[in-house]
Amino acid sequence: MNVTSVSSPTASRLSATSQSTATATYDNFLKLLMAQMKNQDPTEPMKSTEYMAQLATFSQVEQTVQSNAKLDALLASSALSQADGVIGRTVTTADGKISGQVSSVVITNEGAVARLTSGDNVLLGPGIVVS
Repeated sequence: MNVTSVSSPTASRLSATSQSTATATYDNFLKLLMAQMKNQDPTEPMKSTEYMAQLATFSQVEQTVQSNAKLDALLASSALSQADGVIGRTVTTADGKISGQVSSVVITNEGAVARLTSGDNVLLGPGIVVS
């Protein structure tokens, strides 16, 4: 598939990377917390205030990961709605070299790609004119 690129890597790829990083960080935090609780010195156990602070931090991390997942789903839904809105309309690349009516839109790892009736593919992004 020949795709004319009009922008840098899109948010979908970046959000997938940030989601996996957030999940890895979250998992690492849980492992460290559990290891600390299992291996604490019995003669000097963790103070209740320290324990509560760690549980609060754990809760905040969990809520952040869940919020990020919901925001990613919202962004994906928004991208689909916007992509649907260009079908049947005319798009023109920023340099004006490719222009045509959109017959369909495909969501790829790079973002939304408009398939034109001429057979050209245009990556929807900054600089694209939709009329």
